Amino acid sequence: MDKVSILEKYLPEGTAPIVGRWIDYFQCEFKISKNRNTKYGDYRPPFKGSGHRISVNFNLNRYAFLVTTVHEFAHLLTWNEHKRKAKPHGTEWKLNFKKMMRPFFEAHAFPQDVQRAIITYLNNPSASSCTDLNLFRVLRSYDTKPEGDNTVSVEKLPESSLFSMKNGRVFRKEIRVRKRYRCVELKSGAVYLFSPLAEVIPLSEAV
Repeated sequence: MDKVSILEKYLPEGTAPIVGRWIDYFQCEFKISKNRNTKYGDYRPPFKGSGHRISVNFNLNRYAFLVTTVHEFAHLLTWNEHKRKAKPHGTEWKLNFKKMMRPFFEAHAFPQDVQRAIITYLNNPSASSCTDLNLFRVLRSYDTKPEGDNTVSVEKLPESSLFSMKNGRVFRKEIRVRKRYRCVELKSGAVYLFSPLAEVIPLSEAV
């Protein structure tokens, strides 16, 4: 199976040929990766005989997969132009991210709500699309949860309610501190700051 046919399984309709051309043009190794909790995608510059390498998590919805792919290719283009002289998410990367997103807007690859969120994000794109809460919320709305998944985002829980992580640790949600929620682990009493969009499992007060 050729790479475009494979990419079509993960990308919005009509966009796989564009990404396929980028892979060929930049002679990039493009890997569809297993799920990683700490990142959605990754770019590695040429090193010891290997070329450019990009990986994107397989379980992202089509629009999140495309946004992440463009993000990583913008790193590649910035590396080609500036090597290590440019900051990872500095002005040069931001300009390249905007430029490389343009053909997907022209192809009407995104629903209107996603495109609006991306345009707002493009005014000053940050290190990761998931750090822009508005864009992340819109992209997540297109996720399909597996059957039996009862997780909710921290921001949807009432204050003082209990929740657990998938590893079994139990917390109580408290007040919002700037962009994150102060949460106390019941067992240790330690305080942690959670992203409003962190996925957790709500619990009853009986826990």
